[in-house]
Amino acid sequence: MLIQGLSFHVPLSFGVITVLVSVLVLLLWIPIRQRPGIGTIVNALFVGPSADVGFMVIPYPDALALQVLFFAIGLTVLAAATGMYIGAHFGPGPRDGLMTGLHARLGLPIWVVRTALEVTVVAIGWALGGTVGVGTVAFALLVGPMCQFFMRIFAVRLSGGDEHAAGRRRPDTVAG
Repeated sequence: MLIQGLSFHVPLSFGVITVLVSVLVLLLWIPIRQRPGIGTIVNALFVGPSADVGFMVIPYPDALALQVLFFAIGLTVLAAATGMYIGAHFGPGPRDGLMTGLHARLGLPIWVVRTALEVTVVAIGWALGGTVGVGTVAFALLVGPMCQFFMRIFAVRLSGGDEHAAGRRRPDTVAG
């Protein structure tokens, strides 16, 4: 939503804008003392170009049933992938690190933090001219609880004092 809104104001592709916004979001990590990992870098650099390729090769479904199916699959895959790479300690993506960093600093549940971030992004994107639909609202409200669920499912336990040494909260401390 935010990227779509920005795309109406700058002559760059969706993917390029995504990479640039990722870099800006990474700057928000500084005050919350988040540390990037390999997953952070891969996410920041490759999600945008992958979206550009996806727009070129994945057909837009005309049938509402297919749109709903694509939405449900996409939301589930995104939330599961978030849980997998955060749980494996590869480093969260830019927005995911903002989510986990605010969770750690504020003590709020993951789902609350992610939902607040997504609603904020939707509001900014809408203000920039982006399209808000049922799927946009559903995504903003569902992705947080689903990320929290999958982060618990795919949590990788660290042994002994490794959690402190790695500068990470233990996966079993993801507040509900």
